[in-house]
Amino acid sequence: MSTDDVFESRSADAALAASRALMGVVARSVSGALEVVTLPQFRVLVVLDGAGPLRMGVLGEAIGVLPSTLSRAIDRIVAAGWVRRTTKPANRREVLIELTMAGQNLVTNALEQRRDNIAQIMSDLSADQKSAIVAAFELFADAAGETPAEDLLVLGV
Repeated sequence: MSTDDVFESRSADAALAASRALMGVVARSVSGALEVVTLPQFRVLVVLDGAGPLRMGVLGEAIGVLPSTLSRAIDRIVAAGWVRRTTKPANRREVLIELTMAGQNLVTNALEQRRDNIAQIMSDLSADQKSAIVAAFELFADAAGETPAEDLLVLGV
């Protein structure tokens, strides 16, 4: 095995180990939310958090589900108080789905927990190590490019 092959293998192994660690951070950050909503329901909340109120069709496209399936899911999370149906003032026939304060808090808490978990992990490192990790994350993110939102929604992020 050449030096380049060894380096490529080590690079891939290191990236896989880091991705597993980050997936653990994500899993821990949504675990509290998943005690009260399902992962598909949390995906709806995350989309609404990022996009604001959406029409049912647009929301369905964003999370990749059929309108009939989404309608039943929305009924359940409306009943639970995570979202509400509203209408546009300019067009009262157009129904929008929007987060309630409870839904907003659920998403915000998950994101804050994720940030706190990452900060805790980073707090154990020296200043030089933190700088190296930040630089590596930035380089990796730039090299990987922007991940389509629909790919991230599979995980509720």
